[in-house]
Amino acid sequence: MRKTLLLLSSLFLCLGLSAQTVDISWAKERVDGHRTGVTASNASNVDEAMGYFQGKTYHAPNGKRFRRGATRDVAKLMIEAQPAMAQVKQVIGYSTEYLDRTYPECPLYDWYIDELMRATADSLHRKVDIGFANRGGVRVDMPKGEILYDDIMSMFPFKNNLCYVALKGKDVRALLDKMASTSFQILGGIKVVAKNGKIVSATVDGEPLDDAKVYGVATLNFLLDGGDGYFVARNAVEVLQAEGWLYDTMIPYVQSLTAAGKPVQFENQHWITILK
Repeated sequence: MRKTLLLLSSLFLCLGLSAQTVDISWAKERVDGHRTGVTASNASNVDEAMGYFQGKTYHAPNGKRFRRGATRDVAKLMIEAQPAMAQVKQVIGYSTEYLDRTYPECPLYDWYIDELMRATADSLHRKVDIGFANRGGVRVDMPKGEILYDDIMSMFPFKNNLCYVALKGKDVRALLDKMASTSFQILGGIKVVAKNGKIVSATVDGEPLDDAKVYGVATLNFLLDGGDGYFVARNAVEVLQAEGWLYDTMIPYVQSLTAAGKPVQFENQHWITILK
């Protein structure tokens, strides 16, 4: 113990810290590329967006040059990593607006559930009336402008399969009751009005939800047996599961829009109304 104390005392003396009060201050620095002009790149504009190296000198997009220091070293690491990231940085689409995730409903959720319903019907050859997905499965917002492969991968990162579930109206109503009393998830094809934690009305194709009728529901396997507290398949008349992951559906969908000369855009469909 005595040797340890002597060593520590010697260290403090060497650092000039013995019997002195050391003041530590912090400075905030904006992390927004203001020193270099760096912006997010795609697979084809790395030099323009991130700068380039000539010899050991880093040439930043705003014209500044860095021959040493942390800025140059970080830039070197980032630029060298770009070839490995080229696939996920491919531009696959364009969005006319920034689509953010808002409760209980938003254009992004409606865009997603609309495609989930269409793709489930096409791949499993069943009539789909209703779409149901969890909000937690959409992890990021849709950017305005260029859409990268990685944007959609990040938006739908989980390995979930599309599923078709045939449910009686009374079981659909039970799902709606649970949402009304807790929080609504993503819905499509069914217009719901809720107040004070209870369902006031629910209509499919303009008709009141019929407890005895069987409806085709497009959903995800995550929600079949307990995901986020939902057991969609518990009383199912039929359950079918498609091959491939959710992003295997959403990425080709965005690419198909681009091939047709269409951007990603959608309007709020007003599937969910919460009365105060």
